[in-house]
Parts: sequence; C-alpha cells; structure tokens
Amino acid sequence: MTVNYREKIIALWITFLLGTLFHTQLGLMPLFHGLPVAESQKATTINEISGIMWLMLGFFVIPMLAIIATTFFDAKRYRVIHFGLTVFYSIMNLLHVILDLFVQPILWYQITLMVFLFLLGLLLNIVAFQWMKLPPYKGNKRQEILANSYS
Repeated sequence: MTVNYREKIIALWITFLLGTLFHTQLGLMPLFHGLPVAESQKATTINEISGIMWLMLGFFVIPMLAIIATTFFDAKRYRVIHFGLTVFYSIMNLLHVILDLFVQPILWYQITLMVFLFLLGLLLNIVAFQWMKLPPYKGNKRQEILANSYS
C-alpha cells in the first residue's frame, strides 16, 4: 500500500480547522445560557477589535490555502514552506495553551481541546516532514514505468 502524505496532511488540516472552530464555539457557549464569556479587552465598537478580527481571519484562511495548495502542488520548495507553516501553527497552539492557563477561571475543557489540537499539530509536523523528505513526484516517469510494465 502506498503512503499518500498529501491525503494525510489534508485530513489533518481539516481536523485542525474543525477543532479550532469548536474551540471558538466552546468559548461562546456561555452566551447561549445567559452567562458572560471571558474577555481579553473591553471594546465598544467592532473597529476597536478589527486587528484581532484580521488575525483570526488569517489564522483560519492560511490552513484553507494550505489544503488547496497541498492538493495541487508537489514541488520541493512548497513542501519546505508547508513544513515551516505546520511548525509555526504548532508553536502558536502551544503558546495559546500556555496563555489560556492564565485566564481566570481556567476552563479545563478548553485546555483539553487545545492540548488535543497541539498534539494534532505535532502529528501534522511529522507527516509534513516525511512528505518534505520525499523526492519530488515525476508524473511522466511514473507513467513511463507503468506503460513499460504492461508491455
């Protein structure tokens, strides 16, 4: 059986995005029960938090772009950039877990989810590293080998 690193990477990125969305949803669930949510800064208008909104947009869009790029590109340079991106996200997840430990009260269900996402990120690092180490796919050579094997 052939190991398809690209399929694994795409599945891991999708799982990561779903977990990140669930992390956000968990943070907002108290609102649906008439309870306040943890606030990092008070704001009176959306413009006051536009920087945070842009950062969140980037944090979600970059993995979506990585999924699309991984589907279509196999170049060595892309693999190296992609691996660096997975490491960056793992570092960001670790920092997020650590910072959430200073939010009072500590929401252990959020910490548990963030630790899960951090471990998922480490798995993504491993698979991306393995993919990065493979020689580039040569579509024509593989077709020639297949054609010769049936001759």
